[in-house]
Amino acid sequence: MILSQVMFGGPSSIVKLCFNRLLVRCSRSWKRYPTRMGFEPTRAEHNGLAVHRLNHSATSSDIRFFSSSSSVLNLELKMVDSQYYLPNDIGISALDCGEAFRLLSPQEKMYAHYLSRAAWYGGLAVLLQTSPESANIFVLLQKIFRKQTPAQLEQVATAAGLSSEEYQAFLVYAAGLYANMGNYKSFGDTKFIPNLPKDKLDSLVKASQAFQDQPSEMKALWDSCSCLLYSLEDRQKQLGLGDKGITTYFSGNCCLEDAELAQKFLDSKKLSAYNTRLFKRENGGKACYEVRLASAVQKDCAVEGECNSCCGSFNFEDTEFTVKRGDYAPLMEKVCYYLDKAQSYAANENQRKMLEEYSRSFTLGSIEAHKEGSRYWIKDKGPIVESYIGFIESYRDPFGSRGEFEGFVAVVNKAMSERFAKLVSSAEVLLPELPWPRDYEKDTFLKPDFTSLDVLTFAGSGIPAGINIPNYDDIRQSEGFKNVSLGNVLAVAYATQKEKLTFLEEEDKDLFIKWKGPSFEVQVGLHELLGHGSGKLFVQDDKGKFNFDQTKVTNPETGELVSSWYRGSETWDSKFSTIASSYEECRAECVGLYLCLNNPVLSIFGHDGQDAEDVVYINWLSMVRAGLLGLEFYTTESKSWRQAHMQARFVILRVLLEAGEGLVGLEEVTGKDGKPDARITLDRSKIHTVGKHAIHRFLQKLQVFKSTADVDGGRAMYNGYSAVGDGGAHNFLRLRETVLLRKEARKMFVQANSRVNGDSVELVEYEGSAAGLIRSFTERFDEDAEKLEADLVEMGKRDAPCWC
Repeated sequence: MILSQVMFGGPSSIVKLCFNRLLVRCSRSWKRYPTRMGFEPTRAEHNGLAVHRLNHSATSSDIRFFSSSSSVLNLELKMVDSQYYLPNDIGISALDCGEAFRLLSPQEKMYAHYLSRAAWYGGLAVLLQTSPESANIFVLLQKIFRKQTPAQLEQVATAAGLSSEEYQAFLVYAAGLYANMGNYKSFGDTKFIPNLPKDKLDSLVKASQAFQDQPSEMKALWDSCSCLLYSLEDRQKQLGLGDKGITTYFSGNCCLEDAELAQKFLDSKKLSAYNTRLFKRENGGKACYEVRLASAVQKDCAVEGECNSCCGSFNFEDTEFTVKRGDYAPLMEKVCYYLDKAQSYAANENQRKMLEEYSRSFTLGSIEAHKEGSRYWIKDKGPIVESYIGFIESYRDPFGSRGEFEGFVAVVNKAMSERFAKLVSSAEVLLPELPWPRDYEKDTFLKPDFTSLDVLTFAGSGIPAGINIPNYDDIRQSEGFKNVSLGNVLAVAYATQKEKLTFLEEEDKDLFIKWKGPSFEVQVGLHELLGHGSGKLFVQDDKGKFNFDQTKVTNPETGELVSSWYRGSETWDSKFSTIASSYEECRAECVGLYLCLNNPVLSIFGHDGQDAEDVVYINWLSMVRAGLLGLEFYTTESKSWRQAHMQARFVILRVLLEAGEGLVGLEEVTGKDGKPDARITLDRSKIHTVGKHAIHRFLQKLQVFKSTADVDGGRAMYNGYSAVGDGGAHNFLRLRETVLLRKEARKMFVQANSRVNGDSVELVEYEGSAAGLIRSFTERFDEDAEKLEADLVEMGKRDAPCWC
């Protein structure tokens, strides 16, 4: 068992003595984590105490330790919450892309292959963006499974004393590490640890062929991560800044004030935070900061291809800032190498220019070059092979400004894309339906590409259902964007089994299963195109020019002239920082709910009459249920949310509950199993009246605060709805415990690899299992595995002192 908190029920001196000895031994080997760390003690560490391992399918259990000579010793220990494990029966599905790949031309296959290689190598940067130990755990697993397949290793595991359940738990943990690109869940930012005793995993690692072949190297690797791999010290349970969690976007001594100061500095230099990390050190008693740019080039002076370098030392508000290059340099080199190879197979000049600028961006650490590449990407309309790559989404930066690396390559699904094209054509008619005044909408709607794609490659910490990019405000406002819906992801991610449907009335379940997929397709389309694609930011540029008439435009909430706006290099992310991602997701979700009530929209997706009404009902029911499920991603200790989308859905649930009139019902009940349960209901007859009015009012407020850069007003409202308490009509803290009790683990995906064989490219597919996912990763980097692994270890070692 893994221990989190120790609770003594009548401590004795003998108990104290035994436990103190245990802590002393732990402190000797684990140094920084002597008392508060979640660890898995071995029998030897217990000095004669045997561990009685219990079933832990529920959220918590009691564990008793018995003396080998007597059962007098009796410790009640609270078990680790199951949210920190991945269950052995977690859903793992293969992403089907075989038919889509087969239909590509030889040139398109080569293009897709090299873009995929660039994405996979760049995606490894996420290991270094997640936690101090993630890269070393990844390398450890790669070395073990490159020597022995999961099937071969099973025999070793059995000989080492692992049960079949324990070995499966190890495989699931390894698959989870690969799927999330680190040991924190990509959706929820919660740490997950192996669901088997540490001494068993220790035995397996040391019995592996990799350890037998290179004992010194493997021992050093295991020692470097085995402690943190199991640690559930409070701060390490989730990602966060300062004492709220773990992050490697900032050195361990940074807090919110440091992030805010750094953002002001970056704004003053017109530098984006997207591809940066921040490191703080002391110099003569004064704080100094290093802003590190992700780049292949490690020289800080101007190099070939640039006039001036943005690097150097600067004094800002009496504080020293140094801007340096070279973060993730070995990985960025590989990304550039494969992007350059892909250029030879580009279909047109826009694609060639796009890749050229991307390569320049990752070579020099230049977001401006990436923005230029994104401009060419927007111009590349309707490509057969679609892709995007870079430091994109800022969800996992606790401050909300730094982008996690991701890259995807996908093939257009023409039939579904036709529906989205019709939605794009209707956008100019639908936008005026939104509840804010015309002045709050973009001057011109720039019709974007909107395609349904079958994913070949999605490298990063997780795969979304849809994407609206680029995220650069200046480009989105004046030049446009693209929307994509990931069809083969939707096909497997949201398939639901009736027996696993929680918190719904029985009579709703069959309808939910039937219409969940089609309704989500509508929601994704509206969310991405007209949610993220709508609304104007009021801006005064560096020259004092306004993009709105400040003498006429009024605030519809107050009736007064607009009195605040974005200035100079301020952006939505930099201004709203910690709430920006969730707030924007909430706005987009509300747009989807609001516009799905429009019959022409439903007709575009082939839904009319009663079917259309059912799609609307299930879309709204899905949203309020998701709001309840979102409580899983709230951390009570820090009173913070760990997932932007789920926080957004909880906020919407609160808004609809607040609307009253019986629109939404939420009650606590006892389940058939005798355990706490909940039921959520939605009165479908009131969606078009009470529901629509509530979303109308809330959506206008969201847009007004966003357009006018009213951070204080927006934060107060959003944080108010985000609050999770035990007062009022609903005890959300107690409901959270019920949600955790009945939660289902998020699915993982197995992705194919591509290989060049002479003049052709072949697709290598794997089974949808933990073993299949593991094999896909060990074979993905086999061409330069040892050098890559050495580079990852070295990059982690270089920064290790920064996390202390």
